[in-house]
Amino acid sequence: MAEPTDRPAATAAERACLRELARRVRALAHTPANGERRAAWLALHDGPAPRRPMILVEEGGIRDRNRPFRFEPVCGPEPLRAVERDLRYALWWAEAVADDSVAVPYYPLRWRIDLGHYGVHAVNHEGDNAGHLGAKRWDPPLRDLPRDLEKLRPCEPSVDRAGTEAHRAWVEDLIGDLLPTRMRGLPFWTVGLTQETIFLMGLEELMLSMYDDPGSLHRLLAFQCGQWERRLDWLEAEGLVEDNNENDYVGSGSRGWITAPPETRAPGGWPRLRGTWGLSESQETVGVGPELFAEFVFPYQKRLADRFGWLYYGCCEPVHSRWDVIRKFGNLRAVSVSPWCDEAFMAAACAQAGVVSPTICFQMVVFINKINKNIRRICYDYKK
Repeated sequence: MAEPTDRPAATAAERACLRELARRVRALAHTPANGERRAAWLALHDGPAPRRPMILVEEGGIRDRNRPFRFEPVCGPEPLRAVERDLRYALWWAEAVADDSVAVPYYPLRWRIDLGHYGVHAVNHEGDNAGHLGAKRWDPPLRDLPRDLEKLRPCEPSVDRAGTEAHRAWVEDLIGDLLPTRMRGLPFWTVGLTQETIFLMGLEELMLSMYDDPGSLHRLLAFQCGQWERRLDWLEAEGLVEDNNENDYVGSGSRGWITAPPETRAPGGWPRLRGTWGLSESQETVGVGPELFAEFVFPYQKRLADRFGWLYYGCCEPVHSRWDVIRKFGNLRAVSVSPWCDEAFMAAACAQAGVVSPTICFQMVVFINKINKNIRRICYDYKK
């Protein structure tokens, strides 16, 4: 019988390569330096007082041909090469970048989940950028909002349990005695809604509708919010919520290290949403004033944000202009302070509001001198 294409048999050389890499990752996870980083993250999020500023580096947005991380693969088939890539990446990150990311003694996996759609789809138009970032435009499906709202249909989420478990067993057979697998994280990035909204109706139309047709816009946002509540209910009922409170990427640039109280777990032992991090943001409404944001966006975001234990808010948008609204989230624990923010204002505001993890996000590698200057300044301010 032929091997499944997503679970190919490993040659002796491929298996030996993966197992050696897994040994090295496991050893890395138990080093004193790694333990210090883990303790520092927990001190930041659990309290009572942080030890030091935590520094993270990201390179995911770099789409240049000369990517920072490159390797000569030993494994041939892509599923094996993907495991090799993950293990080599963890080692490369610890050795070459050496930020405050924490190596973990397990191999993280996710459920194969389809969250469903609303029965309509945007038509995208973009060039062939050979894998690089580039511009695009799209034709939104809701061209006449009050009329086209009738086209929307409830989402029908689904999970491929058999495929997920088969893949997990395949990885376990390769390296599970060295790095056991763990299901981690949630099957979405944000519950901020407005990124989804602009693909349904268009960016300019979103902003103009706040004046021209506020009733239809509220109907659309209420529908989206209700569908996300449907998805969250389904994830909990199906036992598909997984922990994201260790070295899991949370928010728009942080790690999830925090202690989840025992009462946040369901009777079956799996996590509830109130024991996880959630992200909300609204980059698409950067040109909208705080009053309109409070009227049209915040009420729906709060309904969803309240489902989580800890909320990370923001991404690239300057949140200082709408801070008086954002601070009303009852579970706000971290906020993104992007290069477009008033840093001094946000520092004082976060301290007053008890936000323990203001995440200061800097420009990317091309501004490395500015980054170094800002990091030195923040460390100096922290010591004071």
